[in-house]
Amino acid sequence: MRKLARIAATLVPAALLLAGAGAMAAAPFHVGICTGTVSQSEDDLRGAEALIKEYGSVKTGGMIQHMTYPDDFMSQQETFISNVVSMSDDPKMKVIIVNQAIPGTAEAFKRVHAKRPDIYCLAGECQEDPLVISAAADFAVQADFVSRGYTIIWAAKQMGAKTFVHISFPRHMSYESLGRRRSIMEQACKDMGINWAFETAPDPTSDVGVAGAQQFILEKVPAWLRKYGPHGEKVAFFCTNDAQTEPLLKQLLASKNGLFVEADLPSPLMGYPGALGLDLKKEAGNFPAILKKVESAVVAKGGAGRFGTWAFSYGYTVSAGLGEYGIRVIEGKARRNNLQDLFAAYAKWTPGAKWNGALYTDTSTGVRVKNLALVYMDTYILGGLNGQSYLKTTGVTVPAKYFAIRKR
Repeated sequence: MRKLARIAATLVPAALLLAGAGAMAAAPFHVGICTGTVSQSEDDLRGAEALIKEYGSVKTGGMIQHMTYPDDFMSQQETFISNVVSMSDDPKMKVIIVNQAIPGTAEAFKRVHAKRPDIYCLAGECQEDPLVISAAADFAVQADFVSRGYTIIWAAKQMGAKTFVHISFPRHMSYESLGRRRSIMEQACKDMGINWAFETAPDPTSDVGVAGAQQFILEKVPAWLRKYGPHGEKVAFFCTNDAQTEPLLKQLLASKNGLFVEADLPSPLMGYPGALGLDLKKEAGNFPAILKKVESAVVAKGGAGRFGTWAFSYGYTVSAGLGEYGIRVIEGKARRNNLQDLFAAYAKWTPGAKWNGALYTDTSTGVRVKNLALVYMDTYILGGLNGQSYLKTTGVTVPAKYFAIRKR
């Protein structure tokens, strides 16, 4: 992926990142979207750029106002909050989106609503507690850590896995979403007759840093393959940290029995370009082209049928999809906080892929949160499996008991 110089720690309009859309008739209303920078969350930003290409920038009479939050957002929360709130000063602003909804988003939305209760506030991939963000946002969307705890194991079984190895570290396992998904995965393995294994890796935020954590994975995966597949049995791996995905994929691609269903936040850009040594500058933002190039490289490495992903980046889709959904709501073409209408908006940006999900249920209270949606896309198998590219995981029925499993 292209890496640009660090963007200044203030929010900047997306028009500065683009050559600018051509002049057009003034839009009837505006949609504001705030994403990370290209250096921190490129896919999220590319989704916002896709919206500008489709609907035009506010600066040229179009509909979309794009801002970025600073890379060091944890130390500049007040700046981030103030700038998100500033979008509500625009009298034509009707929707404000933050993706990813970093810490401080809930407070920003509270302040927006205090000034402009008519603005529809949408949060994508929330980093704050589910009950905190759902109390402030009108609608929040997150990758489905509940259903995917089951469907990832189901997919691994379809791919022939005899053992499933979950790699993580204590900090991640303390999170409600990640810890709960781990518990669901373990139970799903038991129910489907797959051996479960948990391996601890260094936390990239610890003294070893990202480089040390990646080196650990490079060194350990061959040993884990021998340990869990001594006679060539297929072993599926999953890690909770994005930085560790690339070295994991690199070693699994060099093996004959390693499997990888999909990343924690799936995308053909997650780990694959680095593991395969691909230059995707020409394909930036074009996910069908990116997928084709990644798939060809995986097949050339002998990995057909052993590696999966989502055909479109999750971060890209959340930015473009939430923007599309917000526009449809304001235009009266979609219902507020409706899953099917949300999936329809996402589908515009992910042709050929299907979506599914459910509203979040808090396990401590049993209360279903009606404005927090957990979503997931079909798993795409690179090189195909049994003559099919999509495993159709969105059509799998997740047994009710898994929705009640708590983080251990």
